[in-house]
Amino acid sequence: MSNYHLDHLQHLETEAIHVMREVAGEFERPALLFSGGKDSICLLRLAEKAFRPSDLPMPLLNVDTGHHFPELNDFRDRRAVQLGAKLIIRKVEDAIAKGIAVPATGEVGRNKLQIPTLLAAIEEFRFDCCIGGARRDEEKARAKERFFSFRDSFGQWDPKNQRPEIWNLYNARINPGENMRVFPLSNWTEMDVWEYIQREKLEVPTIYFSHRRKCVRRVGQWLPVTDIIPPKPNEEVRELVVRVRTIGDIISTGMIESPAKSVEDIITEIAAARVTERGSRADDKTSEAAMEDRKKAGYF
Repeated sequence: MSNYHLDHLQHLETEAIHVMREVAGEFERPALLFSGGKDSICLLRLAEKAFRPSDLPMPLLNVDTGHHFPELNDFRDRRAVQLGAKLIIRKVEDAIAKGIAVPATGEVGRNKLQIPTLLAAIEEFRFDCCIGGARRDEEKARAKERFFSFRDSFGQWDPKNQRPEIWNLYNARINPGENMRVFPLSNWTEMDVWEYIQREKLEVPTIYFSHRRKCVRRVGQWLPVTDIIPPKPNEEVRELVVRVRTIGDIISTGMIESPAKSVEDIITEIAAARVTERGSRADDKTSEAAMEDRKKAGYF
């Protein structure tokens, strides 16, 4: 009789692969959201393990705000080619030009503009399910998500109208025009992600490791100096040794001072951290309910 037991990471991997295969079995036109960030990198590995040697049964989808770090987009494109996967990119710039996304007067950030761009892509390709790398430990709104998170025909999310998931049984039923967001990494933590990256020897964008970069002090943190929002005369600018902990728009992604040059260094750093992962995102600092409001409107 076998005495084999799964360790913590193997259990999470098995759970996520099961969710991936449920998506492939239940939906006709799924897509996998791929940004090139650490969570979506893990999703790609899980998809490989779930479906290889067959081709991935879903395309990769990315909403490009036009404010992405170049390192991230380069990694995204190269990884899709390596996997032989179809990569669909829909740009906020194009959505603005078509009148799909309408920027507010004076608003420079494009997080909110991702919502109509994503919903338009879902409608264009008639995706009935989108897989994302959100985790419940990230912040309060994402902690309310199920593995299979129902969206109505407007692409909107009601946290009070989600389906029970008992004994890993998932309700994938949807009506025409509705769609599902699925989060295989729901039970993972930031530490789990990096330990999985270490175990699987996964490549990640260099921006996750320490490097020299000019930063400006703004919203209580160091943000990268960019041409999009140049430093104001009274703002402090320094050249620091920094890295990113979580990646969003280049104008809202906080840089943390860090000497971490390897995955092992990052794991050690996270173990001692006293600030949450998304504590370095300026777009989440504006309001405690900011993320939940965006998610209700259709944000991932």
